[in-house]
Amino acid sequence: MSIKKEMMKKGMQMMGDPRVAKLMQNPQVMKLMGAAFQVPGKVEAFTNEQARNLASALRLATAEDMKDLQRAVKRLEREVEKLHQQLGRRQ
Repeated sequence: MSIKKEMMKKGMQMMGDPRVAKLMQNPQVMKLMGAAFQVPGKVEAFTNEQARNLASALRLATAEDMKDLQRAVKRLEREVEKLHQQLGRRQ
């Protein structure tokens, strides 16, 4: 069984416990749980921002920059192909 499934199973078992149910009714606990669930996203966003800043400082292209460039190149290639086809029709 995967870790995720095992954790879900344990969580569901815990939710059946009246002590846990009472604890989950506490607004402070719910606020803390909400904050805890936001931490991974905030850490990822912070890490990505720092990586972009470092790449910028070192004048390196990021993966996002490369994807943008690839899209631009493909768009230009389609445009060139379209122009070649138009020239072929005129001749």
